[in-house]
This record gives sequence, C-alpha cells and structure tokens, in this order.
Amino acid sequence: MQPVLSILRELRDPRAPNARHELSAILFIALAATLCGQQSCVHIADFGAVNEAELAEIVELLHGAPSHDCFSRVFRLLDPTELAKALASFVGAIRDGLDLGAPRGVVAVDGKSLRKAYERGRAHAPPLMVSVWDAETRVSIAAARAPGGNEVAATLALLKTLVLKGCIVTADALHCHPQMAEGVLASGADYALGLKGNHGPLHAAAVSAFEQADAKGFLPFYETVEEAHDRQEWRCASVLPAPADAPAFPGLAALARIEAERVCGGKAEQSVRYVALSTALPPQRLLQVVRAHWSIENQLHWQLDVSFDEDAARTRKDYGPENLALLRRIALDILRAHPDKRSIRRKMNLARLSRTYFNELFAYMR
Repeated sequence: MQPVLSILRELRDPRAPNARHELSAILFIALAATLCGQQSCVHIADFGAVNEAELAEIVELLHGAPSHDCFSRVFRLLDPTELAKALASFVGAIRDGLDLGAPRGVVAVDGKSLRKAYERGRAHAPPLMVSVWDAETRVSIAAARAPGGNEVAATLALLKTLVLKGCIVTADALHCHPQMAEGVLASGADYALGLKGNHGPLHAAAVSAFEQADAKGFLPFYETVEEAHDRQEWRCASVLPAPADAPAFPGLAALARIEAERVCGGKAEQSVRYVALSTALPPQRLLQVVRAHWSIENQLHWQLDVSFDEDAARTRKDYGPENLALLRRIALDILRAHPDKRSIRRKMNLARLSRTYFNELFAYMR
C-alpha cells in the first residue's frame, strides 16, 4: 500500500489546517470503496464505516471513519489538477510495476459526457471529460474536464503535459484542425485525425485526390472481411501522399480513405471516411490504427458506464463531478493491471469480498 499512500500524500489539501481527517486517508478510503464497487459519497462513507477496523490498519482514523459530508466536501474543494497528477503517478507506478515502459503505440483522445452530473436547468450541458488512452496497454494516461464543454481546448492542455514520442495520436473529426496537429507534433507523436466537412478545404482535397487515383485505375489498398454477431463487415483502406495543392496543414504527409460496408439482418450500410496523417502509413497499418482508436469507447467509456455506472452519477457541485470521474479512471487502471482474466465487475466484487484479493490489486505498482 505504501506506493499508493505516498502518491496520495503528495496532494495539496484545500481544507483548513484543523481538518479532522488526513486528506490521504479520505482519498484512500474513497479509492478503496470505488475499487469495491461503491459509486457515490454516501456509499463510500458506508464502506468506510463498515470496514473501519481494517482501514485503520492502513490509514490513520483517530476520529473514526469520515462521514459522507466529509467526502463530498473534499471532492468539491480539491483542485482537479491535483488528482490529475495522482492519475499520472498511478499510471507511472503501474507501468513500472508491469515493465511496460512508455507508450509506443496508438494513443486515442475522446470526450465523454457525465450525463447526470448537471446543475438544475442545465440538462443540455453536462460536464464533459476528455481522456487520453493508451490503446495498446488499455490504460488511461490523462484526463481532464473540458472547460465550458470545449473538448478541443481541454485536449490541447492535456497534450502539453505529455511526452508521446513514437506514438500515433488518434481523434475524431472534431479535432482535425491546425492547433491539434501542432499539439500532437509538439508532444513527439504523429497524428491520424478523422477528416470531415468541418475542415472543408482539406476534406475536398482528399475526396478529389482519391477520385483522381480511382480514375487512373491503380490505387494500393488493403481489405478485410469479418463475420461475427450475425453481421458481416468489409473494410478497405487506401493511402495517398498529400497532394501538392492541398491546403496548408501542420505536418500533413498523407491522406487516407476507409470504405466500409456492414450487412446485418439483410440490410447493408455503406460508409466512407477520410483521415489526415502526419506519416504515410501502409493501408494495413492504417486499419489497425483506426480500429485501435475505438478501444477508448469499448474498453474505457463502456467500462465506466457498465462497471462504475458513471452515466448515472449525480454528483454535480463544484469540482465534485470531475474529481470522482478521475478517481474512477484511477480505479479502472488499477483493476486492469491485475492479470486476473475475470471481468472488471467480477474483480470489483472479489475485492469487496476478499481482503487478500483487495491487497493483490496494489501488488503491481512500484
């Protein structure tokens, strides 16, 4: 437990010096409760009260277990940048413990709304969390709330804190703009950014380049066909060097096209997507990169909703929503680090039922 407590003790306490409970103790109990499936400050407080004797062996609880008001107040006041530092430290400790080294593959960026964490009368504007995700090791690298729902601004701020040398950063078309490209390149990575009509001139240049290549009758491609869950999917990827007359775009080296057809229940759906690349990927590698990007939806966002019930979380005051969202991401990283092949939900249940299993979750950090 010492690596965990050491990280938590580094966080700056926003409360008055006469606070009854140490900040590290409050955060450790909250993390332990989250690992065991508790989802709100009330549930976290109940977890602390029921397990007070065991928790007192790990952290100092001179005044007993904190109340739910205490947890709520701490998460409302705590600067999210402090907990974001803790997330980065946990990720570093986990990667060191598992000898993973620095990220080297696909790093996906995407936003996720905290759907129920809105203030009264503002259901149309729930808080938005932006996550940076290592698709290869399935670990969150960083996360932050998007100020005013501005996903792009939050992403640019996160990229300034990261070194992603050798990685390929992927994002949807919302992020296909010069500032994002510059931010990715400054972090030491290459980019693969979805390209749609929001960047009209570049999108038009991509469509025109591929139409001309198709007309000439020779365009290298790579295709796959997959059948699963009563559906068949065909994908075909092609890559072209950036045309000489393409609009100026930082680091642009190539343009890519992915054609797809999905047949499900006798109905066929076709789609065509374009991608801006800062390095000319082979078509086969392009498909791998684009597929890897969607793991942020399937392995992070889906898990947060299904295992941690994030979409239903009602904490909404001050810094509360984003701090608890960061705590969930720390917990998910810790659970994933355990080599047990059980589902995340089963791991959470075992951590709640078995002290030995709970302790094992922290054995892969140093």
